[in-house]
Amino acid sequence: MAITDFLAASDITLAINACKAKDSFSPKTFFKTVGLSKKTPTEIERVFKILDQDKSGYIEQDELQLFLQNFSKGARPLTAAETRAFLLEGDSDGDGKIGWEGSLRGGLVSPINSRCNFPLCK
Repeated sequence: MAITDFLAASDITLAINACKAKDSFSPKTFFKTVGLSKKTPTEIERVFKILDQDKSGYIEQDELQLFLQNFSKGARPLTAAETRAFLLEGDSDGDGKIGWEGSLRGGLVSPINSRCNFPLCK
């Protein structure tokens, strides 16, 4: 399963190019540009599983640092500041990692409208 099975390659390229400079990454902008904000809960869960490189059920800080490389092999790693900010926005229960189940309870996906409802997607 590849990210491009769920997201358009052209949208990924646009999103990666928009954050090439260090400290220019914005999760909200990135998610919107790649089209995650329009995906169903099932599609978002599949993308989550791709991003969860160690298959722990969570996306931890080290995986977030390499977040962009999941979308494009040549993409830069996130800076420490970008990684911390991303983790703070996505960690719904304060455990220092982003979990799929916690994301459902924390509002990542709205069961009412079946679309991404996480603040990063808006």
